[in-house]
Amino acid sequence: MIPARCRFSSAGKMSVSLDIRLKRANKVYHEGERVSGVLLVNSRDALQHQGVSLSLEGLVNLQLSSKSVGVFEAFYNSVKPIQLVSSNMEVVKPGKIPAGRTEIPFEFPLQAKGNKVLYETYHGVFVNIQYTLRCDMRRPLLAKDLSKTCEFMVHCQPQKSKLQPNPVEFSITPETLQNVRERSSLPRFLIRGHLDATSCAVTQPLTGELVLESSEVAIKSIELQLVRVETCGCAEGYARDATEIQNIQIAEGDVCRGLSIPIYMVFPRLFTCPTLETTNFKVEFEVNIVIILQDDHLITENFPLKLVRV
Repeated sequence: MIPARCRFSSAGKMSVSLDIRLKRANKVYHEGERVSGVLLVNSRDALQHQGVSLSLEGLVNLQLSSKSVGVFEAFYNSVKPIQLVSSNMEVVKPGKIPAGRTEIPFEFPLQAKGNKVLYETYHGVFVNIQYTLRCDMRRPLLAKDLSKTCEFMVHCQPQKSKLQPNPVEFSITPETLQNVRERSSLPRFLIRGHLDATSCAVTQPLTGELVLESSEVAIKSIELQLVRVETCGCAEGYARDATEIQNIQIAEGDVCRGLSIPIYMVFPRLFTCPTLETTNFKVEFEVNIVIILQDDHLITENFPLKLVRV
């Protein structure tokens, strides 16, 4: 197996490895800063090369779900990758690198192309925002070229205004449920609670509490479900898809009536980002409170969230 650091071997006794090391351990940068580090070359023997280059690229990759493909012709143009930043530099001119360990320093300005904006790093299902460094070492004719890719993260600048708490009270009964065909067949229940805020700092947990006041049927499980809602498209139409990010069980079994159950969910890094709305795509988030009854009735209450970086 190839170890975590990419290692490349050429024919014969020569063994060469190429790596990219960023100065910041957390690999997090903001627009306007400089991405710096070293290229690390380990070679058993002196290494002839045709030049070492480094490129920095930021892309938004959009993908349509299978249900959306073919619905709108215009989608095929709108889902082309959107380039946010692109830079290239020659780090070392053609020559020879001595045997042993060689460190080559580099520095790149992180600046968007033209009037583009650097969106925050985000790994989704239909929307993917990624920033990468790629190092290429060109080798003589019979030797294999070497390359190494390293992802780094971009965070948007924190908003300066203080986040105002906006607690949301909720009460769930058979009458408040939507999309119910036979409401009369539902058992009687009453669930109350609150979320401390639906405008949330992406670095802080979602908190609140839930109380099961009464239920004719025993409870099987109570869960928190974090959902991303990704929208891709253009003026002719949009494809909107909701997918689950994580599911946390906050209670199991037939919980005591009147007992306060804490709601606590940390937003996972990479899979969440500040709520984003652009011309071609949107990334939004929701949380579902899911109560599963012993007779397998599923009760779901949905709350849209606005995530920000403060």
